[in-house]
Amino acid sequence: MKTLPIKISDETLRDGEQQVGIFFSLPTKHKLAHLIAQTGVSGFAIMPSVCEQESELAKTLISDGLTHLITASTMMGKEFIDQAKNYGVKRIILFHAVSDRLLFLRNPHVRLMSEYQGKTIDDDIPSHIINKIRQDALDVIVENLRYATQVAGLRVEFAAEDASRADFDFLVQCIRSCGPYIEHFLLCDTVGVLSPEKSYIWINDLLQSTTGVELGVHYHNDIGLALENTLQSVIAGATIVSGTFCGIGERAGNVALEQVLNGLRVRFGIEVEGINYDAVEVVTNYIEQMGISPAHPYSQTAQSHQSGIHVNSLFRDPLSYAIFPHNDVNIVFGKWSGVSNFQYLFEKQLQNPQSRQKYEKMRAVIKSMATGQERYFTASEVLKLWKDGIFE
Repeated sequence: MKTLPIKISDETLRDGEQQVGIFFSLPTKHKLAHLIAQTGVSGFAIMPSVCEQESELAKTLISDGLTHLITASTMMGKEFIDQAKNYGVKRIILFHAVSDRLLFLRNPHVRLMSEYQGKTIDDDIPSHIINKIRQDALDVIVENLRYATQVAGLRVEFAAEDASRADFDFLVQCIRSCGPYIEHFLLCDTVGVLSPEKSYIWINDLLQSTTGVELGVHYHNDIGLALENTLQSVIAGATIVSGTFCGIGERAGNVALEQVLNGLRVRFGIEVEGINYDAVEVVTNYIEQMGISPAHPYSQTAQSHQSGIHVNSLFRDPLSYAIFPHNDVNIVFGKWSGVSNFQYLFEKQLQNPQSRQKYEKMRAVIKSMATGQERYFTASEVLKLWKDGIFE
């Protein structure tokens, strides 16, 4: 049996919990974090800024002596970087979209230009606009990476959101530009569109085009290929694997880490250096005993969305986070939701717009109720609460 010195990065406590229907209580997350720590993973991600429960988790785990394993998922912006540092973490992962589809939707300058209102990247967008949104993104990314490392003094990883739909040459430019500031560059197949053949070629070509940067992969399972895509990426030379135990996560879930670890063992005779395989089984058993499993690929359940960042994009571009046009997008509401979830419900589905102030109030109330009751809310439940005056 050969050993392979790749790193395993766990997302169970963050991306995993974003699966519709999952809510980990603070004690459960605390226990899971300690179980995961025993597996030998290089670290696990949490998002302390999302709510008080998550910030309390960060403080508790730091007090427990797990600082070296914590990676705080952090939005771009000096205030968010400073906030993460103030929690006491030493390592963060900054994330930013790199595909033209998401960059076009989110570019603050383009959003104010009347000629592009209501348009998506599928419309006839001039090349100078495409070049602008790419350069703007690169400027923001590098500025924040520089601040996080040189001013805040943090160890930094970068997650390239929707990298699998990004322009290849721009992606190479991103990797080269980020290289001086980061420990790892994580390539995200955010909506699960890659195949095993393409995954191998993609990683191989990126490694041939860049030097000095460790490339990691983060695959989603929308079309059921996350495991094979990950294995092919590792064989091609990726040195970091990001995923969740039991494959839980938004839509059809992430790659299942236990499947990656045992797949390398069984198919290729490779064990990952530093991994305690017995401890991995303890984690998966614990999750399974809670009755938790990911939604099936292609299912309607896998088309449910809670994350506010995702819903904000779906509001303006149905293909931003939903790749199956034959399925209806289902929006739910919980601690990971944003104002856009309520905007989507009232404006896109009900054609009954409310004020921004009301949306903010709804978000605050639902986030508090979701945390207190350890659940999410359906659209019909939110409407009933609205009619009952709970948001007043």
